[in-house]
Amino acid sequence: MTTNWAGSFTFTADRVESPTSVDGVRRAVAAAERAHVLGAGHSFSRVADTTGTLIRLDALPEVFDLGPDTVRVSAGTRLAGLAERLHAKGFALPALPSLPHVTVAGAVATGTHGSGDAVGTLADLVRSLDLVTADGDLVTYRRGEAADLQAASPAATESRQSHTDFDGVVVSLGALGVVVALELAVVPTFDVEQRVVADVPLAALVERFDDVFAAAHSVSAFTTWDGTARVWVKRRVGDPPADLAWTGGHDATAPLHPVPGRPAHHCTAQLGEPGPWHERLPHFRADFTPSVGRELQSEYFVPREHAAAALAALARLDFGDLLLTSEIRTIAADQQWLSPTSGRASAAFHFTWRQDDAVHAELARIEDALAPWRPRAHWGKLSTRPGDYPGLPRFARLRAALDPAGKFRNATLDGWLSPAL
Repeated sequence: MTTNWAGSFTFTADRVESPTSVDGVRRAVAAAERAHVLGAGHSFSRVADTTGTLIRLDALPEVFDLGPDTVRVSAGTRLAGLAERLHAKGFALPALPSLPHVTVAGAVATGTHGSGDAVGTLADLVRSLDLVTADGDLVTYRRGEAADLQAASPAATESRQSHTDFDGVVVSLGALGVVVALELAVVPTFDVEQRVVADVPLAALVERFDDVFAAAHSVSAFTTWDGTARVWVKRRVGDPPADLAWTGGHDATAPLHPVPGRPAHHCTAQLGEPGPWHERLPHFRADFTPSVGRELQSEYFVPREHAAAALAALARLDFGDLLLTSEIRTIAADQQWLSPTSGRASAAFHFTWRQDDAVHAELARIEDALAPWRPRAHWGKLSTRPGDYPGLPRFARLRAALDPAGKFRNATLDGWLSPAL
C-alpha cells in the first residue's frame, strides 16, 4: 500500500515498479495499460495517481553532468542531494522551494517555486529534458529546438521529431509521459543569512507590500490571520542590509518554526548566521521531517499587482483551528504553459491545514475571496478547480497528441484537462 508523503490518501495503483535503467522505464511504460510517475509523493492532490503502474525513479543510475552554466541530472534526484553536490563544485540553483526533500522532476512537473521578486519556478531553469512517451519512445526536448526522438520501434512516426512544444512539456503534471533526466541552469554559489522579523502587523503588509517583499533576495511572511505576521528575510551576503523595523515588527531573538508552537530544530539556521544558499533558502532542513508531517496543503497564485488587495480579502476570513499556518511569497513570471506564474509575476498564498475533511469547504471560501484576481491553484495541492490557466486548452491538445490512448490519464487530470478541450 503506497500513500503520499503526508499519509492523507492511498494510491490506487495495482503495482509499483522501480526500474534500474532508462531502458527499464521504457519497457515498463510500453507494457502498461495505465501508468504514472511518482516522485517523492509530496502532493496533496491525486495528480500522480493511476489505476495501473506507478513508476518510481529513485533506482535509476545517478546522473550529474556539470557544464559551464548547466547541470544534467537524473529525474529522481532529490533537491537536497543535488544542492550539496552543486555547492561543492562552486555552483547553485537560483531557486529552491521551502523544503529540499522533493525530486527534481516532481518539483518541475508541478510548477514548484522559490520565493523572491526575481526568483521563479524550478521549471524556468530547465534547458532540456528526456521524456519517455506512451509507446516507450525516448524524446529529448531542448529549449528553442525541435525534439530529438529515439523510437522504441521502426514503426514510430518521424513526424514526432517536429515537436517544438518545450514550454508545454516542462510543467506537464506527468500527463505526457515519464521524465527521466533534466538539464537545469546554474549560477555561481552564494551565501545567505536568514532572520525572522516577528509581530509585523498585517496592515503593514497590505499598505506596503512591495517594500516588504523587495527587502531581500527571498522574503516569506507567515501568518495565522490573527492580525500579525512573522517575516522570514533571506539576504544574500554582500547585498544591502534588510531593515524592516519601520513595519512595527522586531527581530526574533530565538529561532522560530513557521507553524507557531512547533520546535525550530527542524528549520534552517536563523538569527543572521551566514551559510550556503542551500542551507538557508529552504525553511526546513533536509535531515528532518519538513513542516508538520500529517497535514494538508493548498496554494493560490494571483497577479503580483493585486497582492495587497488579495491579502486584505483573505485577512477578513476566519479559518479557526483548521489552519496551522499560511505563507505569503512572491515569484517572478515565466513562460511554461501550466506554470502558476505563466505570463505574470505573482503573489502566492499558501495554507497548511490539519488533516480534516472540513478543509475542503475552506478551499471554496478562499477561491471565492480571490476570484476577482483570477487565482491559479498549485497543481500538487488541494483546490476545487485549477483556476485561470490560459494554457490549459493548448496543453490538453498536446496531451491528446502525445498520449492518444490515455495511458497517463487519471480522474484528477481528466477533471482538470477535459473541459479545456
